[in-house]
Amino acid sequence: MGFSYERLWELTLKRRINKTSLRDMAGITNSTLSRLSKDETVSMEALARLCEALQCQLEEIIEYKLENKDRVE
Repeated sequence: MGFSYERLWELTLKRRINKTSLRDMAGITNSTLSRLSKDETVSMEALARLCEALQCQLEEIIEYKLENKDRVE
């Protein structure tokens, strides 16, 4: 279970924004960009900066995913 930034990468691909441009637009560090690429935790501040830079809502760049074994049937 955890967060996925697959939506972020889909959005940047659709808008033809590469990772270096995204980093510069949002004012995030290379470390944060690396963490996003690995679906690791990043700060809410970084997510807010991304939303501002991309002019989008949080749910457009992040998704919470449950593993099948965690679901109650």
